[in-house]
Amino acid sequence: MDNLFNRKYIIQGLFIVVALILLGTLFYIQVASDKYFLSAESNVLRKIYTFPARGVILDRNQKILVQNEPVYDLMAIPNDVKEFDTVSLCKIIGVDTVKFNKNFRKARRLSRFQPSIIEKQLSVEIYQSLSEQLSRFPGFFVQSRTIRQYPDSIASHFVGYIKEVTPKEIEQSEGYYRSGDYIGKSGIEKSYEKNLRGERGVVNMLYDVHNVPKGSYSEGKFDTPAVSGEQLISSLDSRLQKLGEELLRNKVGSIVAIEPATGEVLAFVSSPGYDPNLMVGRNQGNNYMKLINLNDNPNRPMTIRPIQGYYSPGSAFKPLDALIGLQDGVIDPNTTFYCPGYFMAGRQKIRCEHQDFNIALRRGLARSCNTYACYVFQKLITQRKYKNQRLAYEDWYNKVKKWGLGEKLGIDLPSERPGHFYDAAYYSEKHNKYWGFTNVISLAIGQGEMDATPLQMANIMAVIANRGYYIKPHLVKSIGKNHIIKKEYVKKNYVDIDARHFEPVIDGMQDAVNAPWGTAIASRISDVVMCGKTGTVQNPRGKNHSVFIGFAPRENPKIAIAVIVENAGFGSAYAAPIASYITEKYLKDSVSGGRRAEVEWMKKQIVLPEPRKPKPKPVKLPDTINLKPEALVNPDLKPINLNKQPTSTK
Repeated sequence: MDNLFNRKYIIQGLFIVVALILLGTLFYIQVASDKYFLSAESNVLRKIYTFPARGVILDRNQKILVQNEPVYDLMAIPNDVKEFDTVSLCKIIGVDTVKFNKNFRKARRLSRFQPSIIEKQLSVEIYQSLSEQLSRFPGFFVQSRTIRQYPDSIASHFVGYIKEVTPKEIEQSEGYYRSGDYIGKSGIEKSYEKNLRGERGVVNMLYDVHNVPKGSYSEGKFDTPAVSGEQLISSLDSRLQKLGEELLRNKVGSIVAIEPATGEVLAFVSSPGYDPNLMVGRNQGNNYMKLINLNDNPNRPMTIRPIQGYYSPGSAFKPLDALIGLQDGVIDPNTTFYCPGYFMAGRQKIRCEHQDFNIALRRGLARSCNTYACYVFQKLITQRKYKNQRLAYEDWYNKVKKWGLGEKLGIDLPSERPGHFYDAAYYSEKHNKYWGFTNVISLAIGQGEMDATPLQMANIMAVIANRGYYIKPHLVKSIGKNHIIKKEYVKKNYVDIDARHFEPVIDGMQDAVNAPWGTAIASRISDVVMCGKTGTVQNPRGKNHSVFIGFAPRENPKIAIAVIVENAGFGSAYAAPIASYITEKYLKDSVSGGRRAEVEWMKKQIVLPEPRKPKPKPVKLPDTINLKPEALVNPDLKPINLNKQPTSTK
């Protein structure tokens, strides 16, 4: 009996303990803890993600290039949506019912219990109208975000654009991006995405039974604030950028200006360009398709010509080769060559624009003498210290590469191209092992199998302005509140030319602009010693390209510049004056009064390549043709099928 009595109390005690545990747990869930209340979001709470404002981008003078403006996404949790007036909602947000229903079906397929975007980027005006009537549409709510806005509508290729993330980008983001987020797709927006994007926040929003938000639950105790992206101060001078874009309007080409002492890019013009505001908002996709459509835009406005356009450097290469000649000792400033108006390389005749007769380095550069440049190249490749000319060429090739040709310079933009510049192995495979300077003589004048980007050409001028080194060109001056600068953009990269050799070359470049016999007199600036070189680059598909490269002033240079205007003829016609206007604007803050009329004239000029003729459509022959005359002689002759593929016979 005692055992039965003990068992009775043990069982009763167990029931009491279990009951107390259940009651305690219930009390904890309902009273003591908010955790389980917060998980019951289906009716009263929604987890609203707050999107950070992307970092603002400024020019070097703190002028805003890129800022943000608010927009709103219409969201829905399909399982919470009750019967509603679809037509009324579509009328409020300005979309047709077909598109709305398509988006809603897509949201339901993704998840019936998670919020999805139904309509993106509603304006402030639409949001205000919708907010007043949102209680009529249970299950729908609005989520705010910001989009980009460009006050001056300039520098589209520099700033780039943002676009909705792809599934692959979501997968590679290690959990940061979600469907509907935006990411930098080109330009600075892409290069500095992690700095600009900020950190997303979360608000636990309390809604009443009428779908009206009542504020953050528990006064925001469980919320996570969004953190805005970092501010970027760019190297661009918006005044130069705007002037450059105006000067290249209705032309195809590029302007790149660099501050030699720092490598900071002052102007980054690609023409034709586009209004960056076209790549924002609900019509972004349609606008993008128009921009890449060659029928609408045959001159490819989406091409970033400063880092993607390939041009033979032409005469712009001559100062570089002369410096290598001086360093190797094959010439000195007084070495003279005879120019009869051409140079013979085997059976090839390289023509010169002038008959300069006996000519030395300074005048040879000022007159852009092809004959002088070819003699310098010949002496470099035929030096006796090399076993053969192939080895001499390989050594010369490596010296040229130090200047940044034939490889990416490493600017802080995606999609930079390296240009074309080939080593000795390439020519040995092309010609056989027996080849020499006559096979590659066009390289002496920056032609032939050599292509450079406008950025590379401007960088050559920065090297000469610095008397022997360059700092990697870059477009961002500092990052964030602490003004961080990447280490690679303060390092000096030397080209291994002694400083003493630069002065005679710079003498020739100064004379090209300022002497009566110079080829670049159109780039003169009053009270400024400009040093430069014009180039007239051969174009196999039309009129030659106009090129100018230079720097100013001669002492303590502040700007190095390269200008290319496609199909514009001589370098002195368009490229040289454009370079002088940009340089004067930067150094003096304005173009002098007497030249303002020239600037306005240049802005109005139209220099566009002739449109390419469409390929003729193939003529489709009729399926059969009767050979009537023969048929009269041979009535059994059958019609021939002209489009049928012949069958093979064994």
